[in-house]
Amino acid sequence: MAISREDLQREIDRGLAAGGESTRAFCRQVAREPVKWQLHPWGDDGGGFWVVGVLGDRVVWFNDIEGGFNVSTFEREGEIPEDQYFCNQDELHWSLEKLRTGEGQDLGPPRAP
Repeated sequence: MAISREDLQREIDRGLAAGGESTRAFCRQVAREPVKWQLHPWGDDGGGFWVVGVLGDRVVWFNDIEGGFNVSTFEREGEIPEDQYFCNQDELHWSLEKLRTGEGQDLGPPRAP
């Protein structure tokens, strides 16, 4: 089930509180008003995934299937490429740090059992 805008805001607020002032300052630089971007096929049922920040060709988005934030690259505004679906369950402050430094581990797409 897709996360509501209100529940997403609670996740954002919680992540920013956990990250401290440097995280909040960086977030102010890259934050976007949350908007849904397409990521086929995983985001189709929920109308896409909420994007909350952009820096260059990288985007921070909330994966409501996995229950966490991810960092992915993109080529076209409004669309996250299929190969950029990750199963991370990161809190926002972790994803913002990954966006800032370019470091971190992506857990990859789901695998068949």
